[in-house]
Amino acid sequence: MLYQNLRREWRTGTYWAGRLSQRRISSYPHLSRRLKQTESEIVEMFKLPAVRENGHNRELKRVSKHVRTARALDERFIRILKIFKWGPDAEKALEVLMLRVDHWLVREVMKTDVEINVKIQFFKWASKKKNFDHDSSTYMAFLYSLEKSGLYGEMWRAIQDMVRNPNCLITPTELIEVIRVLGKAKMCSKACSIFYQIKARKCQPSAQAYNSMILMLMQEGQYEKVHEIYNEMCNEGHCFPDTVTYNALIMVFVKLNRKNSAIRLFEEMKENRMQPTAKIYTTLMMLYFKMADVDKALGFFKEMKDQCCLPNVYTYTELIRGLGKFGRVDEAYDYFIKMQHEGCKPDTVLMNNMMNILGKAGRIDDAIKIFGQMEKLQCTPSVVTYNTIIKSLFESKSHASEAVLWFDKMKERGISPSSFTYSILIDGFCKTSRLDKAMMLFEEMDEKGFPPCPAAYCSLIDALGKAKKLDTATELFQELRENCGSSTARVYAVMIKHLGRCGRLNDALSLFEEMKELGCVPNKYSYNAIMSGMVRAGMVDEAITMLRKMQEEGCVPDINSYNIILYGMARVGGPHRAMEMLYNMKNSNVKPDAVSYNTVLGVLSRTGLFEEGARLMKEMKEMGFEYDSITYSSILRAIGKVDSDPIGPSVR
Repeated sequence: MLYQNLRREWRTGTYWAGRLSQRRISSYPHLSRRLKQTESEIVEMFKLPAVRENGHNRELKRVSKHVRTARALDERFIRILKIFKWGPDAEKALEVLMLRVDHWLVREVMKTDVEINVKIQFFKWASKKKNFDHDSSTYMAFLYSLEKSGLYGEMWRAIQDMVRNPNCLITPTELIEVIRVLGKAKMCSKACSIFYQIKARKCQPSAQAYNSMILMLMQEGQYEKVHEIYNEMCNEGHCFPDTVTYNALIMVFVKLNRKNSAIRLFEEMKENRMQPTAKIYTTLMMLYFKMADVDKALGFFKEMKDQCCLPNVYTYTELIRGLGKFGRVDEAYDYFIKMQHEGCKPDTVLMNNMMNILGKAGRIDDAIKIFGQMEKLQCTPSVVTYNTIIKSLFESKSHASEAVLWFDKMKERGISPSSFTYSILIDGFCKTSRLDKAMMLFEEMDEKGFPPCPAAYCSLIDALGKAKKLDTATELFQELRENCGSSTARVYAVMIKHLGRCGRLNDALSLFEEMKELGCVPNKYSYNAIMSGMVRAGMVDEAITMLRKMQEEGCVPDINSYNIILYGMARVGGPHRAMEMLYNMKNSNVKPDAVSYNTVLGVLSRTGLFEEGARLMKEMKEMGFEYDSITYSSILRAIGKVDSDPIGPSVR
């Protein structure tokens, strides 16, 4: 009788009128407008769409009456949830529509686009219903809804509830999904915790579940934990590593620089008759390029092809990048051509790498030629593409004037310059003595809303220092500190260098101490700058002390560090101390370069030690170094001829 009355009220609209009369009128405008609707409008809202009674529709109505009615009732209920949210109205609608609360209904509600708070309330209400208990399918539908809304705290509580529910069976598939959603939410420790809880109480993880854990831990950089999970997986006795497992672990060992472990896993994989993937071969190639073993890296590429494992664009990208890093430009270009002949299409990233390699090698025409092929290969130039070409043009010097044309072309194509684009242009103009143009671009960069860029500041400060405009350079340095809070070690090094060159050694030392107090760790450029200032001021012993301090603090000196000290010894200590230091350098890890030899040759020529100078020039020639033009001419003027043999290297 109750149901009949309710259904009659539903048809006539008196039910909703009664319910509305009991509701308070909300102060929110959109809710007030909704409640002002007439009873007939509300009833009309829940009517089924009118269907014209042609022959086909009448037959469809007769055959599928039950299906259509069930679908319509479901739609009505969802519309109620959207308008009246969850509460007594929605509960009453369930009774009127005779919808049974079961797993199917819960899953369907979770799929709809009603508000997440409605879903949460409905899910919790359903769990309290008699003769109903959530299963893994309803929990997972609920988790997906919470994940989509970013409610990770609520999601974690739902996962815990699911694990504690004694009647909820969790399969390896659900375990994988739980790990995935927690990993995506950056809740790695919670994922580890729940993994072991589910393993202990609910189900035995599959190889795929272990793989999910391994991949999640990899993304979070917890490489040692990855190895623990792998050992645990192997000890289970019923699930074994697959290609996904091996690929993940090999990548982990590569990141940890554990070459032997990576190779051992690679060999183990082949012993287990698993075909290594292109990704695994590519990872091992990267490892050996990183270790500067180019031949071994190429060996993996050859093995890959011999095993009929086709290289993909990522493989070729790492191959070309690795070869370019070690100056094997022709080989890199040959592989670029070969990959296309073999049907592997390059992408924008690969072409950017190829252009960068050619540009650094001074082959700017070839780099521009590759740029011209991008449209044909359906590769869209990016801001990185234009940055690469512009940087190469400046480095080529002879083409530096074309850089602005490419910058304009980039903007014409609708590609917005990046902060790095401006940094390249500013640095290029500074190095080509176009300081005014660099300053104009610096202002434009600020107008475009880019944040302060230490690289651009560094280039300008260095150029201003070289132009003897130290006051302006100091103002820019102060501006950088105000904008960024602190500065980089490289910018400090530039300021220290120019202060030292201008004889303001005390200011340079103060700045050196300031950078350390601010937590900006001095690098080799900073130490070299302060040592250079000390040597210019004749404080060679103090510079030597600074070199020792540099080593004690874990900063490895480079050849420039030793050449600075060598120059100081040559000026103050005379030829014998300079020769002694050169000898020590030849027997150390840092070998002398052309600057080292020319420095000692200069002091030998100035003190008239021509025979020693002649022997050193022979040694320098045998080492393949060129003579410094000033040193060479001074020795020739002094003794007319150094050696009866003709001079080999060209004079710079």
